[in-house]
Amino acid sequence: MELGLMKAGRFEQAQRQHIATLVRLGEGREALAGREIIQRSWRRCVDDYRLDPSRPRPVRVLTHAALVDSREPVDELLYVARAGVDQLFAQVAPMGYVLLLTDRHGVTVDFRGHPDQDAALRRAGLYLGADWDERHAGTCAVGTCIHEARALTCHQREHFDATHIALTCTAAPIHDPQGRPIAVLDISALQSPRGLESQSFGLPLVTLYARMIEDAYFLHRYRDTTILRFDTTRAFVHFNGRGLLAFDPQGRVLAANGEGRALIDAHAQRTPPAPIWVTQLFEAELDDLLALPRCEPDQLRALRLRASGEIRFAALVEPRGGRARRRDATVTGTTEDTATDIATGMTTDAATTSHDPVAPTSTPALDRLAGDDPAMQRLLGLARRLCWQPLNVLIRGETGTGKEVLARALHASGDRAEGPFVAVNCAAIPEALIESELFGYLPGAFTGGNPKGMRGLIAQADGGTLFLDEIGDMPLALQSRLLRVLAEQEVMPLGAERPVKVALRVVTATHRDLAALIAEGGFREDLYYRLNGAELVLPPLRERADRRDLIQRLFAALTAEQGVSVPLRGDALNALLDAPWPGNVRQLKSALAFALATREGERITVHDLPEGCRADRASVPPTPPPSAIPATTQVGHDSDDVSVEPEGLALARALAQAGWNVSQVARQLGVSRPTLYRRMRRHGLVPPNRREALRD
Repeated sequence: MELGLMKAGRFEQAQRQHIATLVRLGEGREALAGREIIQRSWRRCVDDYRLDPSRPRPVRVLTHAALVDSREPVDELLYVARAGVDQLFAQVAPMGYVLLLTDRHGVTVDFRGHPDQDAALRRAGLYLGADWDERHAGTCAVGTCIHEARALTCHQREHFDATHIALTCTAAPIHDPQGRPIAVLDISALQSPRGLESQSFGLPLVTLYARMIEDAYFLHRYRDTTILRFDTTRAFVHFNGRGLLAFDPQGRVLAANGEGRALIDAHAQRTPPAPIWVTQLFEAELDDLLALPRCEPDQLRALRLRASGEIRFAALVEPRGGRARRRDATVTGTTEDTATDIATGMTTDAATTSHDPVAPTSTPALDRLAGDDPAMQRLLGLARRLCWQPLNVLIRGETGTGKEVLARALHASGDRAEGPFVAVNCAAIPEALIESELFGYLPGAFTGGNPKGMRGLIAQADGGTLFLDEIGDMPLALQSRLLRVLAEQEVMPLGAERPVKVALRVVTATHRDLAALIAEGGFREDLYYRLNGAELVLPPLRERADRRDLIQRLFAALTAEQGVSVPLRGDALNALLDAPWPGNVRQLKSALAFALATREGERITVHDLPEGCRADRASVPPTPPPSAIPATTQVGHDSDDVSVEPEGLALARALAQAGWNVSQVARQLGVSRPTLYRRMRRHGLVPPNRREALRD
């Protein structure tokens, strides 16, 4: 404890010395020393912002409502930046650093930190919602980076505010495709060695990840546009090409990243900056650029810059949806049909096309089940080979992973696709009925049965596939009869004297550990080996790398089914990606359906999702519905419930004058509808039609 007091005392002494230096600076009694970029910031703090160094300012943290408003303009960036943010934090976390992603004003809209340092990080302002604008936080990495429009490190006593002099922070700007600042990426530590040289690793690392996020955002925003990617080195173009230019079908440049803007600036020095055409930057015809994917084995070529004569190596990133039916089909002398084949990665060359029905290259029912998750791709590759083989298949996986969906896809992709698919949930049929349901019975076989008898489910699957879900719950006595069906390919209905031949394939599924059941005597080992001709193991949703693709495909299917066009906003998608999904795909589909059914705005936001999907998103706590706002915050009339705050009163008047037309008021205020809905909830403003429903 004594050591801690000594350290605290030394820190307070350092703060006093720092304040004294700044006071002398403000009074003109001390000359500035140190790096020029820090000198300029200190001078702004004293002369322009009139910050008083003798009165350190508390950390400014936005309210939840203000934070939500700050996040909305950068939702799409947050969605794209997620992977880069996670990767960078994984690199710096072992060294004690936290990560902040701020908007262009310095408000922290995303954060990665250490839970064991939570209290200290909050006090230091290294937390979600903290505002690092230089005008009130003083010289700091984020605020000064925004003002200077460049990456920098602000180390310990270079901070203006004395409460920040223990911190070391490194920040780099992120720009949108038009070159405007949109965010700042920052890593910070509560403690570090005294010398600035100890932070030499931080600046290039943060700058690299800021550029990676910037380029990923560019590629996302212009994914429906042709993009030229280029670099000074041929080997890096496809993997880390530094330059990006998006252009329309006529060749007009629509957007460029930093390296691309440098080319445009060089061109502007020679030619007035009117509309820029990609062929003005490179010595090449537009058709030559569009033919890049087929001009060389590595799909790139060397191009000369018109402004400098230097060489750049370029490749084409084609619009989402492929290159089918584009003008480049005529450039290369191919027909439209051939161009379509090239776009889909298929060929009609008999020497390269496989006609082997045992290993089909395309099985649509299976192909739709996954994106690029390696485990799922391995599983589907095996499934494509199995669907044409006369083997029984056992599917294992947690509840809700899609075992029946996979079973149906296997059936639809194989040689029994024209036959029946009969699904039986062994856990859902009462034990007293399961035998008669499966095997059927003749008239009069037992009291209470159908007088005409019944054809069993096994017989109904003749010529097709019998799917036995939750096979681990099948009664032990019935397992013996099923074993005989598999061994003899015949079924004996109750009351019959002769068996009935059946030709079927059996696919079973379970979420239980059958090996453990066998050891406990609850499942027959010989039946297990009959059923397990091949085993497919479905990974849980939380472990799948294609969660984003799966979410988007499920959401698209639901909106198409309902005939609506509703976008899924970035904050909702991030919450869905973060959710643990104990119910797997089934739970995910239910969550999306819930959000569609209960949404309040024109887009699905994080607040439209079920509570369980956003429980771990402590960064954006849910906004209470109007009915949950305490009555003490409202003043009541028969027609309106209005907040006593001035903003609430003004908003209520605007809504009343517009006849509660939310879209009209949103346009008047220059905000989106979701933002207006949040403000309405904040002030307890409920439309008259909903108010009547709440009273009921």
